[in-house]
Amino acid sequence: MALPTYNTPVFNLQLVDDHCDAQQPPQQERSHSTDNLHPESQRGRRSQLQDSHFEQNATQQDHDRTPRTSIEYPYHEKTESVRSFNSTTALNQTDHRSESRSRFSSDEEEQGRPTRGDIDPYSPSRPKLPLRPRLRHFTWAWYTLTMSTGGLSLLLFAQPHRFPGLVYIGLVFYVTNLLLFAGVTTAMLTRFFLFPGSFRASLTHPREGFFFPTFFLSIATIITSTQRYAISPTDTGPLWLIQMAFWVYVALTTLVAVGQYSYVFAAHSYGLQTMMPTWILPIFPIMLSGTIASVIASTQPADWAVSIVTAGLTCQGLGVCVAVMMYAHMVGRLMQSGLPDREHRPGLFMCVGPPAFTALAFIGMAQSLPANFDHDMDCLLDAGLIKTMAVVGAGFLWALSFWWFGIALLAVLQSPPKYFHLGWYAMVFPNTGFTLATISLGNAFKNQPVLWFATGMSILLVLTYAFVLYYHVRAILVQDIMYPGRDEDVEDH
Repeated sequence: MALPTYNTPVFNLQLVDDHCDAQQPPQQERSHSTDNLHPESQRGRRSQLQDSHFEQNATQQDHDRTPRTSIEYPYHEKTESVRSFNSTTALNQTDHRSESRSRFSSDEEEQGRPTRGDIDPYSPSRPKLPLRPRLRHFTWAWYTLTMSTGGLSLLLFAQPHRFPGLVYIGLVFYVTNLLLFAGVTTAMLTRFFLFPGSFRASLTHPREGFFFPTFFLSIATIITSTQRYAISPTDTGPLWLIQMAFWVYVALTTLVAVGQYSYVFAAHSYGLQTMMPTWILPIFPIMLSGTIASVIASTQPADWAVSIVTAGLTCQGLGVCVAVMMYAHMVGRLMQSGLPDREHRPGLFMCVGPPAFTALAFIGMAQSLPANFDHDMDCLLDAGLIKTMAVVGAGFLWALSFWWFGIALLAVLQSPPKYFHLGWYAMVFPNTGFTLATISLGNAFKNQPVLWFATGMSILLVLTYAFVLYYHVRAILVQDIMYPGRDEDVEDH
């Protein structure tokens, strides 16, 4: 830290020691010894010296009680000479940093974490930790892995150009996602059990709390994948189970959308320069209610299908409207403060998701309506008209997703991240919706070039998933994540 420079001279600098006696000035040498004096004279001389000593102490105490106008220093050493201003100030700065580092280390020791007073969490020579303390940093962001895996299973099922065995590859992703979801949930519960109070702390944390909705996003992919892979179109038995799962999901995600934003508005204060796409996450789960409705409504009886589509449409509309309001803050943040730090730039892909999933949901829900849908029987709002409106609106929204995709891609290529973060999965899941929306538009227009373009997007997305998954596994092994100071439980925006 640079030390301040004063142009005006400073006089009468004095070291003040609050913890020990004031340094007494050396007594002047006497020209004669008191040993040669008469006993009475010796007693008088000693009395005079004691009186003088008491007067000096009283003067020093009075000086200590009076307000000081000279510069004082909180850290001192007994010395026989007054140090210069610059050297004393430098000593004070060093002692202050040492005390702060010691206090910070003590706080971390009380919480069961390794001290970071002299340890850089990004240093290759940092100490390795056993599993138990690492579980403290197993955050909600781990569900980005499961929602991305589940999204790929849906993407493989929807491929326009198929080959033998493709459905089995998608089934492998579906089963793998179920196992990963069970494993991540078990690890989260273990964290909350081993470290009491960590559940509440994770939900109220200014950064990690925004990743809590990824749990519900993973459930959304499980519901839709189950409809695709586990339920036969001719099997009417599980229909009520899927429908109940949909309504429960809608109710829970409504509580998340209202409750989490209400808490954030009341408990936290964020500056515009700290705006990140993760602010959209609390509204994301309820928005995917429309995506779930577009998948399951076509298999339900007519009356149930209309109810599901109606609920999905309202939830999708709420989600995309809140996302657009967040876009205004995001663009303002980019205009004012520039692009985020390189380690957080992959998160910009999250802005691709809301319009892409909305385009996908619009087309899917319109196609799920019964062919004879016309409440008033006046042909003013029939299924055909709704499908046309859905395709036109989906085309507009697809273009918005493409714009955000281009901005995020250029930002990442301009300054790629150096360290792995779970936010890298933002390059997978939102782009899954973008690719699915492209497939839906290609099918709606029956345009083969668009469908082949979507196939190329799918191949690149699978490669991106493999790339992110490789660095995810590597980060676990080398302890680049699940380590103090390296996860989403630290504010580093």
